[in-house]
Amino acid sequence: MVWKKGQSGNPTGKPAGVRNKATVMVQSIMERGAKEITDAVVGLAKEGDLSAARLVLERLLPPVKERPISLALPGTDTAGGIAEAQQAILQAVAAGDLLLGEGTALSSIVEARRKAVETLQLEQRITALETKK
Repeated sequence: MVWKKGQSGNPTGKPAGVRNKATVMVQSIMERGAKEITDAVVGLAKEGDLSAARLVLERLLPPVKERPISLALPGTDTAGGIAEAQQAILQAVAAGDLLLGEGTALSSIVEARRKAVETLQLEQRITALETKK
């Protein structure tokens, strides 16, 4: 059969859930030897092989993505307090008390607070102007 340009030889495509034969073969081999491989790696770790120990620990203890942080911040009810809070976050990151990602996340929270305070102040000013009329 001759295929026209742009015409698929398999118009329905690969059925859902069908895996590559090579992948199935490798998974089968791994499953048959999983216990022996695990025992060997744990044994190496017990003997002091740091690479094996790291591999075991990485599988047993997933990496911590977030941790609770404690940082004393000034009140954030005013623009001055918000600026002081941002300065405290910057100093904590610079001193190594906070990781960069933690400082960024905390700064985002303070920035959201700044926007809320700004919105509240604008609403109060508009209300004051409207009541003067």
